[in-house]
Order: sequence, then C-alpha cells, then structure tokens
Amino acid sequence: MAAETKPNADIDALSYEDAREQLVGIVGRLEAGGASLEESLALWERGEALAKRCEQWLEGARKRLSAARDQAAQDG
Repeated sequence: MAAETKPNADIDALSYEDAREQLVGIVGRLEAGGASLEESLALWERGEALAKRCEQWLEGARKRLSAARDQAAQDG
C-alpha cells in the first residue's frame, strides 16, 4: 500500500511571505469567480491551510518577541 500524501504538504515548508503571497492569490481567484465548484473547494481548502501556516509564523514571532522582552527586562 502506497503512503498517503497530504494534499497541501508543501505548505509546511513555506516562509510567511510565500504563504501570504499564495493566500492573496487564492483570495483573488475566488473573488473573481468563474471556477468550478470542485476547483473553488480545493482553493478554499488550500487557502485555509495557508492561513493556518501564516498564523503559525506569527505566533512564533510573538513568542520570540516576548522572550526577547523578558530577557531585556532581566538584563536591564
């Protein structure tokens, strides 16, 4: 039996900027209309995964900033 591949597995390797750029493109395509229902659903699912990836990056940045502030407060 072949290993099952996650449809949006490539998203995990994207930088914040790349994920955001792709998400903006997907939103534009969905807003433009004209896609089939199946294509629209696939775009929506990828968009959700991209939004989650962006949130992961932002949460990581928040934690790093918090840690840096805590360290600065201890040093100061």
